[in-house]
Amino acid sequence: MNGVAPAARLAYSDGMSFRSRRASRLFLAAILPVLAAPTLAGAATSPQKKPQAAATTSVRTDNAIIPLPLNPVVPAGQRLCSTTAATGLGSTMLRAGTGAKPTAGDVVLVNYIGYLGQTGVVFDQGMRSPLPVDGVIPGFSQGLQTMARGGISRFCIPAALGYGAQASGPIPANADLVFQVELLDFKTAAEVESMNRTQAGDTTPRQDMPPQP
Repeated sequence: MNGVAPAARLAYSDGMSFRSRRASRLFLAAILPVLAAPTLAGAATSPQKKPQAAATTSVRTDNAIIPLPLNPVVPAGQRLCSTTAATGLGSTMLRAGTGAKPTAGDVVLVNYIGYLGQTGVVFDQGMRSPLPVDGVIPGFSQGLQTMARGGISRFCIPAALGYGAQASGPIPANADLVFQVELLDFKTAAEVESMNRTQAGDTTPRQDMPPQP
């Protein structure tokens, strides 16, 4: 989408370590086949349905020019949160998840959309995006740690927990942000490192090197 910041620009802080960046890149390649497996298996066993003839409908040609850049706007009612934590982070649970919750050192796999609290203009969105919990803006990180797998939440992030007085691409200075986030999965740093070694063909357990004299 033209005019929309990429996910990495939105989510990753400037101080994120090289290890976090490497883990996030490799996490997606490692976890997607696992997540896709049930879907592919289900598709193989489900009976195929006969194609149905599409209903004929009368559609009138619309010659209106679509303005660019194409920036969707989220309605005002979906820019509000029902509860506010002591830190200032607002939240609304849209669908409860199950099981454990990620911690600051984990890497999550999420679907998300981010938009401005004041205008509702969408500035970023991503699907199956791997993100290190401790490598995103503070409000996003806090929100992720309240979720469980399969859950969907809306987070209202005040500017102080976002980018503060510094503008970032399409996000103006002192902007309150809203995110809708679906937590698909998460892995610990150790699990990500293990998957990385397996992909590289190194299955030998890592041991600490003895101190040099």
